Amino acid sequence: MKTVNHWIGGKTVEGTSGNYGPVTDPATGAVTTQVALASPEEVDAAVAAAKDAYATWGTSSLAARTAVLFRYRALLDARRDDIAALITAEHGKVHSDALGEVARGLEIVELACGITTQLKGELSTQVSSRVDVSSIRQSLGVVAGITPFNFPAMVPMWMFPLAIACGNTFVLKPSEKDPSAANLLAELAAEAGLPDGVLNVLHGDKVAVDGLLNHPDVAAVSFVGSTPIARYIHTTASANGKRVQALGGAKNHMLVLPDADLDAAADAAVSAAYGSAGERCMAISAVVAVGAIGDELVTRIKERAEKIKIGPGNDPASEMGPLITAAHRDKVASYVTGAAAQGADVVLDGTGYTVEGFEDGHWIGLSLLDHVSTDSDAYKDEIFGPVLCVLRAETYEEGVALMNASPFGNGTAIFTRDGGAARRFQLEIEAGMVGVNVPIPVPVGYHSFGGWKDSLFGDHHIYGNDGVHFYTRGKVVTTRWPDPADAPAGVDLGFPRNH
Repeated sequence: MKTVNHWIGGKTVEGTSGNYGPVTDPATGAVTTQVALASPEEVDAAVAAAKDAYATWGTSSLAARTAVLFRYRALLDARRDDIAALITAEHGKVHSDALGEVARGLEIVELACGITTQLKGELSTQVSSRVDVSSIRQSLGVVAGITPFNFPAMVPMWMFPLAIACGNTFVLKPSEKDPSAANLLAELAAEAGLPDGVLNVLHGDKVAVDGLLNHPDVAAVSFVGSTPIARYIHTTASANGKRVQALGGAKNHMLVLPDADLDAAADAAVSAAYGSAGERCMAISAVVAVGAIGDELVTRIKERAEKIKIGPGNDPASEMGPLITAAHRDKVASYVTGAAAQGADVVLDGTGYTVEGFEDGHWIGLSLLDHVSTDSDAYKDEIFGPVLCVLRAETYEEGVALMNASPFGNGTAIFTRDGGAARRFQLEIEAGMVGVNVPIPVPVGYHSFGGWKDSLFGDHHIYGNDGVHFYTRGKVVTTRWPDPADAPAGVDLGFPRNH
């Protein structure tokens, strides 16, 4: 059986803890790989390698760093099919979706290639007689990233390219459910000329996570995952004096007004709810239909959802693949089976779905629940699967109030032809990312990604300007050089004069 080991100090390092986790092919249910789970000593080794590398990488020139990143970008582009194949094999998403994930990760590598402009400081001359003041940004040191299973390449690439471009060194702890893509990303970075120890991949479970959160040589931690774990990451790392950005879960709503193009809204709802089998934090999982359009909108969503082809991710005909594990599949199914008892109309029931020839895979079909109440489990919880809830509201104001009452505030969307309503919505809705007739408003790389409320813990969003600021810290330098013609001024205990 294949074993995925750690990548520490520029080379593969076999696990020594004796503990391994299973990695399955979601389409077949078969265990195809085992992944080494790190011990506390292996956490120390990864951090030590990063700390040693920082001594030279942290003082390297911007030109040297960006030269590596340009070569890295070219290698990632050339190997994008190989990366996508690993994602499909271990996560289960269809190959085209995996390629899209790699493309969105490449956006941040490209942003990192242009880091020279992002790190420019500021200078004010002659603020006082012969006094200049400058502001600069400097790297932090060793930083860590803890990433989820649903985007095993994209989310790591949202973190480490910017971090290392800013002069930091990085320890990545990817999900143990689909670990192979992270190792390939690290190997390609080494091939691009990244010095040993600048990027390390440490596989593991809670032992590895806690080791990084408590390690005195880790200056900052980035995290993407569920809200309970994000809260734990933020609390624990902050208590240890670390800078933290912890992105949590979501219950993203789409408000559909009576004037909306219902065909466009239905297309968007199906794409945003069921793409990547619903296993993404930006999935639309709740549609709020305003006024009398609800029945017609549900009919159009149902018609489209019934045509989605479900099958193995490596089958070009498949539009949706299986879920990551059998346990997760069963948890998602439980929300559908319990929905009717909590007052919902089950328009489509995807539980019990199988694919011929792959009966042991982690399959589930598309589910559509109508007339869902805000106190039902299917609405309150982040299901993280192909389940779409439809709620009803009489007015725009009622719909917005319903959405703002959610404890989550990650992403949201409105579908309307009314510019005035759209403008009100983007100002009144309590969420970090807003789409206007765009169902999945993931920002491009030079804007920052992040939510509000229980969807984000910490002050910084990920990538974009916020990402650069997170991985650097500011310093202000005040300088006075005496004019050679002046005599020594003597000692003055007062504040410097500004005029």
